[in-house]
Amino acid sequence: MSSKEMKRVVVTGLGALTPIGNNADDYWQGLLAGRNGVGPITYFDTTDYDSRIAAQLKDYNPENHFDRKEIRKMDNFTRYAIVAGREAMKDSGLDIAKADINRIGVIIGVGMGGVATIEEQVLVLMKKGAKRVSPFLIPKMIPNMASGMVSIELGLKGPNSCICTACASSTHAIGDSFKLIQRGDAVAMVCGGAESTITPVAIAGFGNMQALSRHNDEPHKASRPFDANRDGFVMGEGSGILVLEDIDHARARGAKIYAEIVGYGLSGDAFHMTAPAAMGEGGARAMKMAIDDAGITPAEVQYINAHGTSTSLNDKLETLAIKAVFGDDAQKVMLSSNKSMIGHLIGAAGAVEAVATVKTVQNNMVPPTINYETPDPECDLDCVPNVARQAEVTYAISNSLGFGGHNCTICFKKFIA
Repeated sequence: MSSKEMKRVVVTGLGALTPIGNNADDYWQGLLAGRNGVGPITYFDTTDYDSRIAAQLKDYNPENHFDRKEIRKMDNFTRYAIVAGREAMKDSGLDIAKADINRIGVIIGVGMGGVATIEEQVLVLMKKGAKRVSPFLIPKMIPNMASGMVSIELGLKGPNSCICTACASSTHAIGDSFKLIQRGDAVAMVCGGAESTITPVAIAGFGNMQALSRHNDEPHKASRPFDANRDGFVMGEGSGILVLEDIDHARARGAKIYAEIVGYGLSGDAFHMTAPAAMGEGGARAMKMAIDDAGITPAEVQYINAHGTSTSLNDKLETLAIKAVFGDDAQKVMLSSNKSMIGHLIGAAGAVEAVATVKTVQNNMVPPTINYETPDPECDLDCVPNVARQAEVTYAISNSLGFGGHNCTICFKKFIA
């Protein structure tokens, strides 16, 4: 199919379950208000841990969404995906009874999967023996179960997949879904990410890598992307889901349209297990590819939803990558990091940030980077410090960078009929 025949793809549904809001609207209002979701970890005893803080979900009870039998069969990350998926589908107004379910699919990115289930069942094995290991262990822990269960929940029989590229997982899931619809392989896709990694082993592992903030005494100040005093990221949890749709399909049923998705770029660093490539060149290539795919120039992008982890190396190299792509326009473009408020949702990070980016384009409001107090000369771009900003945003990109050298960027455009 030539580029002239490619389908236009729009966003018609949003769902979110985050540390600052249990639906997409509350999450968005929380971002604009600079609401902070970080606090002490309450899920387990952190006495022996260097990092004792995280961005946990608030006022979330699985029993409000599932019966006890369902809860027993699913890990948290799968339940999170279903909750956000239900919201996104309801928001989209898609009537499954009238839809061609063979052409509506699901792709959900998950970075780590059922870590809590694995930890729990390893202890059962060690203490009680092999016969006592749960028969639900495998279906609960495997990362693809989020997309599998969402498709079962919603009755969707189109393309179904799981992307596992660490912290880039859900951005890849959205980008791949965009391309499936663009080339006519689906009319709609339910896509995004889910993650639940505030667990003893995960916090110990990331902590011992010295990747996590140790700002335990003032957790609300711990996640501080682009600030000179940043000391690591804060773990978050939750899910973000988008419904993408062929514009003709959306128009035919009178759907509301939030924004248009117009570009997708992805690259590999081939450099290091955890560190980004020198000068952020891999991230720069992903951004350039997405902008080129959208058929625009960097000067036309007003806003970047940054990966912005609050780690020393990532923030510096993402800044360099932006400068490499935007040149003199780098000082004009606005960027901010949602992770300053919700922490790092690992495989779900890109999806919840995509929800925010869509809302930014729709509403011409740019969420802030909170906790920005001390400028870093190596991160000298406009990070919209501390206070949300009203600004015209026609094009926006969202970046995700994952361990293993996975880089991904998606581009959204204000919807014009």
